[in-house]
Amino acid sequence: MTATRHFLLAAGGTGGHMLPAYALAGELIARGHRVALVSDDRGLRIPGAPAEMETHVLPAGRVSGGPIGWIKAALAIRKGRAMAIDLIRDFDPAVAVGFGGYPSLPSLLAARATKRPSVVHEQNAVLGRTNRMLASGVNAIAVAYRNIQRLPEACENKRHLTGNPVREEIIAIRDDGFPPLPEDGIFRLLVVGGSLGATVLSEVVPAAIAMLPRALLDRLQVVQQCREDDIETVRAKYADLGVAAECAPYIQDFPERLRWAHLVIARAGASTVAELACAGRPAIFVPYPHAMDDHQTYNVVDMVEAGGAVAFAQPDFTAGAVAKHIQRMALEPGALEDAAERAASCGLPDATRDLANLVESLAAPPMMDVIRVGASAQRARTSGIAAARKEAQ
Repeated sequence: MTATRHFLLAAGGTGGHMLPAYALAGELIARGHRVALVSDDRGLRIPGAPAEMETHVLPAGRVSGGPIGWIKAALAIRKGRAMAIDLIRDFDPAVAVGFGGYPSLPSLLAARATKRPSVVHEQNAVLGRTNRMLASGVNAIAVAYRNIQRLPEACENKRHLTGNPVREEIIAIRDDGFPPLPEDGIFRLLVVGGSLGATVLSEVVPAAIAMLPRALLDRLQVVQQCREDDIETVRAKYADLGVAAECAPYIQDFPERLRWAHLVIARAGASTVAELACAGRPAIFVPYPHAMDDHQTYNVVDMVEAGGAVAFAQPDFTAGAVAKHIQRMALEPGALEDAAERAASCGLPDATRDLANLVESLAAPPMMDVIRVGASAQRARTSGIAAARKEAQ
């Protein structure tokens, strides 16, 4: 039985940071450990936290806004670090784990000050600003992609490829395999644009579909996530084309929709890319051009290089280019199945387990373990001496 240890997790206030933290917390709790999580008010409002996990809010300033903003941020971080040191002394974690975002900074600085082992997990293919600030002082850097940017060369030996934790419902899709597509079967297209949808997808995808041959349109089913302001316009376009389409601002049953999809058109957020790779679904990616450090462009490199996806920079995401790719994938025998297999080769479905293993490996053994090991060693030495004496007689 695994000995109970305490682990402190710290994450920024977005779903991209919080959901991997929740996944790790759930796995550690299932292994018999206690977990506390630090974030800001925004982060702790994100649903999905394990009920057994305790939560804390600590000050953490965002480093922006010029000299005055920097001073305010420094003061907030300093206050948060002092409070985090008190929390660490009280909770006594074996390891601290940061998931990026400024709210994770005070806790990881406090872990360094109290000489606790620490890990950072990077969800994107570009090491984020907070994780870059912390990289030199942590024991391990868990990454989600084989190609990682902005990792300091001196920290290369700390890199561990774990992947991004993915929901069990998505991993189950991988086990089911790719949905069959007979020559005259229904071709199912899923279009997702991140948490709020993307207007560029609402404009380009229906225009691309309008260029497809009638025989393919008659076989096509579309589920598309749209911004509220775009929904009626997109619905009308599909109705004019005679295409079966369902449009919504949020896809409630995303795992089930992904299960039957033959091709996905999507932005390239870390969670989206990880889920498509784990499920084994070919994709057309349109990285968000204003993402920090252009990380979405780098998020798709592994899948594109493997042949499981294509990526268009937003200016190149035109109706003609998209129509050409959809038609080739839908009509060329074996194209979808081959791309699906290549996409799945990039998936890391054991990310939650592997991340938990990494974190546990940095935890010093509890004192009772040390006592038991020491006692066992003493007994072994005593037995060995006794056996040697007996043999000598």
